[in-house]
Amino acid sequence: MSRIEDRFVTMRERRRKGLIPFVTAGDPNPQVTVPLMHALVSAGADILELGVPFSDPMADGPVIQRSSERALAQNTTLSTVLDLVREFRKDDSVTPVVLMGYVSPFETMGYDIFAKTAAEVGVDGVIAVDLPPEEAEEFRPLLRANEIDLIFLLAPTSDAGRIAQACSVASGFIYFVSLKGVTGASHLDVRPVAEKVAEIKNATELPVSVGFGIHDSEMAEKVAAISDAIVVGSSLVHKMEQLADRPDEIPAAISSVIKSMRHAIDGDDRTIIGLMR
Repeated sequence: MSRIEDRFVTMRERRRKGLIPFVTAGDPNPQVTVPLMHALVSAGADILELGVPFSDPMADGPVIQRSSERALAQNTTLSTVLDLVREFRKDDSVTPVVLMGYVSPFETMGYDIFAKTAAEVGVDGVIAVDLPPEEAEEFRPLLRANEIDLIFLLAPTSDAGRIAQACSVASGFIYFVSLKGVTGASHLDVRPVAEKVAEIKNATELPVSVGFGIHDSEMAEKVAAISDAIVVGSSLVHKMEQLADRPDEIPAAISSVIKSMRHAIDGDDRTIIGLMR
């Protein structure tokens, strides 16, 4: 059983909804990333989503685009990201880590080399935003051979055929993009999200995580109620941008946001932070 699968099984047994924070590796500098990852886990994160900086992050809004620019300015490469995961694993062998990015860096390193190195350092899953299922036939078996989940995105516009296709080849969980647009949007209507999540869950036994448009504790609580987990990114990255010239303050500031969201999601039946660590 993979770390991702094990984590979702444990959450289901404890009736806990997953909280998955996204941060861009190397933003505002690589020295911040590992302490921040540990702080997020201590604050109540269940899975960590680590962005691989890329020069043309087409699915991301301005906030995350700028985070990639800051990381790239610090010479953060895919190799750097893998080294950061290796460093994180020295003190945390249980929290699942998912790399989220675009296919070009993985392809440039070489799918086989990446898959073997990622498994060696402790990566559990990969989201390649611009890699649809029908173009993943080379990458997917290499990841699977190294026990790494390839996680696919579904959108509000995904029809039944597309949902079935993605669910048939995905592993780990399904990432549902809750709205039409890019990361950082704030006009999320939970009702159609709930309907689409239900449609996806009818097509798969995989957990369904929802991301995009979750910008505060109130929205986190609403979306967690209709999904297995939520992904929070732009609101965290925005706060990191505000503190870019004071990087030592970032872990505490971002973990405070996650603690607030964890409290909102758990409500009166709060799960003790750190219970699964």
